[in-house]
Amino acid sequence: MLSPGNPSPLGATLSPTGVNFALAAPNAESVDLCLFDSTGQHEQQRLQLPAFTDGIWHGLLPSGRAGLVYGYRVHGQWAPHQGHRFNPAKLLLDPYAREIVSTYDGSDLFLGHDPANPEQRNTRDNGAVALKARVAPAGSSSAAPPGHARIPAGERVLYELHVRGQTRLHPAVPAALRGTFAGLAEPAVLDHLQALGVTTLSLMPVQHRADEQRLLAMGLSNYWGYNTIGWFAPEARYWSGRAGTTPASEFRAMADAVHARGMELVIDVVYNHSAETDEFGPTLSLRGIDNALYYHLRPDDRALYANWTGCGNCLDLAEPRVLQLVMDSLRHWACEFGVDGFRFDLAPVLGRGADGNFDPRAPFFAAIAQDPVLSRTLLIAEPWDVGTGGYRLGEFPPGWLEWNDRYRDTQRGFWLRQGRDGAAGLGDFAHRFTASSAQFAHHGRAPTASVNFITAHDGFTLRDLLCYEERHNLANGEHNRDGHAHNLSNNCGVEGPTNDPAVQAERGRLQRALLATLLLSQGTPMLLAGDELGHSQQGNNNAYCQDNETTWLAWIGAHDPGSEAARLSAFVARLVALRREAPALRSTRWWPALPAEGAPGIRWLRPDGQPMQEADWHGGTALAILFEAAAADAAAWLVLVNAGPAAVSFALPAGSWQWRLATDDPAPDAGAALQQPHAGTAEVPHSSIRIARR
Repeated sequence: MLSPGNPSPLGATLSPTGVNFALAAPNAESVDLCLFDSTGQHEQQRLQLPAFTDGIWHGLLPSGRAGLVYGYRVHGQWAPHQGHRFNPAKLLLDPYAREIVSTYDGSDLFLGHDPANPEQRNTRDNGAVALKARVAPAGSSSAAPPGHARIPAGERVLYELHVRGQTRLHPAVPAALRGTFAGLAEPAVLDHLQALGVTTLSLMPVQHRADEQRLLAMGLSNYWGYNTIGWFAPEARYWSGRAGTTPASEFRAMADAVHARGMELVIDVVYNHSAETDEFGPTLSLRGIDNALYYHLRPDDRALYANWTGCGNCLDLAEPRVLQLVMDSLRHWACEFGVDGFRFDLAPVLGRGADGNFDPRAPFFAAIAQDPVLSRTLLIAEPWDVGTGGYRLGEFPPGWLEWNDRYRDTQRGFWLRQGRDGAAGLGDFAHRFTASSAQFAHHGRAPTASVNFITAHDGFTLRDLLCYEERHNLANGEHNRDGHAHNLSNNCGVEGPTNDPAVQAERGRLQRALLATLLLSQGTPMLLAGDELGHSQQGNNNAYCQDNETTWLAWIGAHDPGSEAARLSAFVARLVALRREAPALRSTRWWPALPAEGAPGIRWLRPDGQPMQEADWHGGTALAILFEAAAADAAAWLVLVNAGPAAVSFALPAGSWQWRLATDDPAPDAGAALQQPHAGTAEVPHSSIRIARR
């Protein structure tokens, strides 16, 4: 029997008096708590939650214990055009589930509507196969959080990775741990990241997901994981299954291992939509609990969903209970799992109100800003969605970082498109090199708000950017129509892999120039996992459903001295070390536009040594960037940039210069042989950067 219990906290809460269940469903008529055997296949008891307080259905089960498997059946109207899709024939997952049992298989048994007539309920019961929650032990919710790393903003170097892909083929990781949270915590994996100089691991989604029916029908899965259905539960597919562990305990242990290295841990989170997709999608959780509460519905027909995500639905964070779900989830990951920050997928959706318009002062942003825990975490926005007015680069509140796709496009256009459509000139290059002040220099925001990147999970890898002119996505099952159609890069005249030494050398030169630009630019740099190894996806620029060697990093020989992967990794490590050595290159303050004579600041010079003039910024491929020191005993730094097709001779500023890096040389210590004092002029080869210290 159930006693009334309490309406707070939401979810299933274990205590000495039993398990308290609480579910937000204000439009429901009643809620049944369904208890299952340990396998989750056999329903053993059905109990009606006895109390209803402020839209919360709740009850206390005195006999409840940790490990209890449960789900809900929610009763109410079936009136899709009014926004209601209640169907007690469908067992529903608690959105606060800490651990999830069973797997969505894509069958039409999960549909809340009749497959033959969407206006009617699907009356077939799916309890035996539905997703269910397992009550977590009390210790998992009261454990002290792991220690958090705190990296100074100017020193942060992000590394975007996929938990499975990072270690699935790693020879130094025990076979049973490859592709898991435990595998990511292995010393050999973290050694590599530390050697690179990475400070912050940015994990692609690790919350429990459900694959789309379309992918399941093709024998594929949503490998990237941007299809969340359990916002409190770590993805069980990344758990090793070792005795004595759970997905949650293994994730926490991984976070501990990352923090023990002094690194930060950021996770990619998806609160903009759920895995229930559009009006023809499955009823797994929120849709059946209270569809009209949780989702943005179209005002002209509430049977349809607003779709600013391109994934079929949008969560409505203008509703207090939905906002509470998101905030509780974030605090769960920060406080119980030790996560240091979050990258928010399609973040403008989170700031869209009931009218559908984006507002940087929306309830979600206000709630984050005042929260004593979350306001101190690292907050990173993907500042666009696919809805009207969805591109919002630079418009997020102070304290937020944002993925800067204009940096990506400009640097690709500057280094890879000279003489072709889409080329970027010196003015665009300089603006992005110094953290895109037009977007971020307002409301007290720092240059580090710009997350600079050349490549990310969505698109070509760095190697493929230089090897392929067209996408090669046939394996995705969409007839090569998905992803961007054209690379808009310079593939050196040869499509795909080649043994031509000249083409290989040119591709290597451009890789190093792009990596150097990224890591020497002001702002927060982000590396894509595998770019330091020369990882290729064979031209697939939308590998979201490829859980195979296409996306798994190939580590064989990566640390063999003399291998291409080892040389490139060492080059990246040298760049990051150079960034640490030169405070001017990672300044957290905006540089003055026109510093006074003799004052510290940036001076932009033509190759002849004269200051850049207005006409010089339009087009052009070569310039010198002089960082004058702020203190008399501090070093000045000089960056010579030549994206043109021929060598350029530069007149060096006054003083004795020591070369610190030359991107035209594939050796990781390139520039070391040139460190003798140098004055006068210097020749920089085509498509290259050289860096010197005075």
